[in-house]
Formats: sequence, structure tokens, C-alpha cells
Amino acid sequence: MGIGASPRVVWDGLPSFYKLMGDLFPPNWAVLPVLVRPAVQTLQMALVGTTQGALLSVPLILLASRNVTRQAWLYYGARGILNLLRTVPELLYAAILVAAVGIGPFAGILALTVFSVAIVAKLTSESLEAIDPGPMEALEAAGANRLKMVRYAVVPQILPAYLSYVLFVFEINVRVSFVLGLVGAGGIGQLLLTALNLFRYQSATVIILVTLAAVITIDAISVRVRQAIV
Repeated sequence: MGIGASPRVVWDGLPSFYKLMGDLFPPNWAVLPVLVRPAVQTLQMALVGTTQGALLSVPLILLASRNVTRQAWLYYGARGILNLLRTVPELLYAAILVAAVGIGPFAGILALTVFSVAIVAKLTSESLEAIDPGPMEALEAAGANRLKMVRYAVVPQILPAYLSYVLFVFEINVRVSFVLGLVGAGGIGQLLLTALNLFRYQSATVIILVTLAAVITIDAISVRVRQAIV
């Protein structure tokens, strides 16, 4: 009741829905050659953003893990940063960065980088807190410093999970990067926005199908890679 949800609203909207579905077909395949470069650019955005985010997340992973960081102010500070980064949705990051650096894929890459840092650091730090403490305790008893403990006790245990999370975030970023263009952050999303604004729904159908094919392909490859890693 609070949000005005009602089966009657759905029923009354069905004619408009059916009309829109009719306008989407048949697909305008003539626009397919134009989509190749923006689609590749979109995948490049996802790849670069994920890679940068994965690298930048490493310090936060260590700082946000209680069994690695003993100083409370560092631990809670890192956790606070991760909470802040996850609070803002990626589309809002893209809109803010478009205003800062201008329209284009660079803003999209920066938005995906921030998003990747937040997710990879959060998931990996929680997995890091659940590792076997035995190797760390043995190295500490032997007089090893903190850096050696991380290198020889933490990294071997957490690396498979870290790589798995990076691939998972890459899958998400592929999907997200296709819609970042809706706020001017480059890629095929800008063509989709233009097609919708100009009521070229049959061209929009082809863009959606290209996006679907790319997402399915990336998912299939990523699943196989994760299975090989884990």
C-alpha cells in the first residue's frame, strides 16, 4: 500500500507494454557493424576498471582484516572506507565522474575502478579473516616480521579466493559497463540511450542482443577460469 503496488496497475499497463514489445521487432540488423567498436570499448572499460580496482584493493584487503591488522584505528578506518565506497551506486559514481573529467569512457573506467575496489576488498578481507591461523602463528613464533607473515602465510591461502572474486567482479563490470553510457560514460550504452531517445526501438533491440551475447560469453569463460583456479 505504501508504494502503490496493485495488480490493477499492471493490468492497465499491459496494452502499453505490448505496444512497446511490438515496436522492438523486427530487429534492425543494419546497425550491427556500427556496434562493434563501442562494444569492444565497453569490454575494454570493464577489463581496465576491474584490473585497476583489483590492484588498488590489495592494501585495503590487508588493513580491513582483523587477523592481519592489529591496530584498531587502521582496521575500523579501512572498514569505514569500504562501507563508504559501497554506499554509492556505480551509476552515481559515473555521473559524478562525467561531470569531473567529461563525457567518455575514462569516466566509466574510473567508476568501475572505484566499484571494483569496494567489492573485491570487502569479499577478500572477509575470506582472509577465515584463513587457517596456524601458518601465521608459526612464522610469528619463529620471529618473522609482518611482511614475511603476509608473504608466506597469508598470500598462498587467500590468492585463489582473491582471483575468484576478481573474476566475479569482472562479470559484474561487463554488465555495468554496458549501461554506464546512459549517463555519458562511454561505450555501447550511449548508443542505446540515443536509440531510445530517438524512438529507434528496433535498433535498440540489436544493442540489447549484442549486450546479451557478450554477457553470456564472458560468463561462460569466467566460470571455466574460476573452476580452474579454485
